[in-house]
Amino acid sequence: MLRIGLKVVLIALAAAGSSALAQARSETIWSCKDKTGRTHVTNLKEETAGKQCRVIQRQRVTVVSPGDLPSMRGEGERRGKSSADRPREDSSTRASAKERQRQILQKELADEQELLAKAKTDLAEQESVRNGDERNYARVLERLKPYQDSVETHEKNIDSLKRELGNLYRD
Repeated sequence: MLRIGLKVVLIALAAAGSSALAQARSETIWSCKDKTGRTHVTNLKEETAGKQCRVIQRQRVTVVSPGDLPSMRGEGERRGKSSADRPREDSSTRASAKERQRQILQKELADEQELLAKAKTDLAEQESVRNGDERNYARVLERLKPYQDSVETHEKNIDSLKRELGNLYRD
């Protein structure tokens, strides 16, 4: 009859598994009393026959060989790709991507400039109109506020696009 402690079982499992491939199994540890009242601890089910046993630990043990342990490799290698496997970007691809980006930014800039011109026209029209219910100048400002906000938004967008284009030419 084999009597072993929990730590001994786990150490033995780790040692036995160090040469094997990673595998998972369920381990159950029983504490049994025989007819004389002596307590035995075992991990073998066949040794529990005819005794008063209770499960003291049930766990899933994963045994991993040292070759399967994660190492301190780079992120790409951890995902299974080495730097040689990754596609390289050549200068012509980079230049064409930069040119596409420049064209897109210039188109967006032209669109924003058109929208700004329209927003300024709308604001000028609204400033020239006086409604009869606007005796108080605060009501005029309240009516003009959305038009002023629109002009301001388009001006900020144009500034941002110009900054982005400037950064693109610096790179």
